[in-house]
Amino acid sequence: MQAWRVHENGEPSEVMRLEETEPPAPGDGQVLLKVRAANINFPDALLCRGQYQVRPPLPFTPGVEICGETADGRRVIANPALPYGGFAEYAVADAAALLPAPDALDDAEAAALHIGYQTGWFGLHRRAHLQAGETLLVHAAAGGVGSAAVQLGKAAGATVIGVVGGAGKAAVARELGCDAVIDRHTEDVVTAVKEATGGRGADVIYDPVGGQAYAQSAKTVAFEGRIVVVGFASGAIPSPALNHALVKNYSILGLHWGLYNTKNPKLVQHCHEQLSELAARGAIRPLVSERVPLSGAAGAVQRVADGVTTGRVAVVPALENGAAA
Repeated sequence: MQAWRVHENGEPSEVMRLEETEPPAPGDGQVLLKVRAANINFPDALLCRGQYQVRPPLPFTPGVEICGETADGRRVIANPALPYGGFAEYAVADAAALLPAPDALDDAEAAALHIGYQTGWFGLHRRAHLQAGETLLVHAAAGGVGSAAVQLGKAAGATVIGVVGGAGKAAVARELGCDAVIDRHTEDVVTAVKEATGGRGADVIYDPVGGQAYAQSAKTVAFEGRIVVVGFASGAIPSPALNHALVKNYSILGLHWGLYNTKNPKLVQHCHEQLSELAARGAIRPLVSERVPLSGAAGAVQRVADGVTTGRVAVVPALENGAAA
């Protein structure tokens, strides 16, 4: 089979190599899956750089989220078991963790439903307890993680403010359903949020960016508001002033979604059922902005790493032969 492999750490476009290799052999409790689509996540870039919390042995195949097909023809969503990731024609995954792919979504959309939407659901509902009528502020609202949070916020009945970088991303955020969009390139985020909320601030702030975005969050969070810390795509990890949280009476909530897979896997299954129901009635639908063949995976991972994409980019091996996505 063909598979992208990383033999040394570095930038994705420089260290990912497309090679011919034997299909991986499943271990105990694992299954071999034919990859129908692999969604690109920012952690794939971190894996290539050797900066992710998990460091698989070299060489490895990145790709942490797929829609795959079992030997008996079932369409499933899975997190491949590294070092045999999803940017390949075949991957392996834990059999017990397979989730049924919703019929309402195509392969690329189904591949994008898992990590970003599970993170959004746990962050907004399990951690922040977002309520209908509240105001939700989403940083990087046009990106893969942010776009999922926007859709989930709207589905929950919240007023959603999206912060983006650039006019193109602002247009995408509006199409996703944001009630207000702030372009951080041309507007002062703090001032714009206060204007949009009548000076009150946002009840829940969803931050996958860190750095300056977190500083803006602390200045725009409402009384009894909740800041959900999801990640640090900016590369800068902030050090929050706890006296500020005390004086303004807000909460800082960390979210590491992966822990639920080991600490409370039944909640992951429950979340998938909720997401599948929302997809079935059209309340959410992953924004797949680009579908690329397997040969284009390295360049696509680099674009995601560089922050120039919107929504999700999916690798679809069947496109190599001209088949439909």
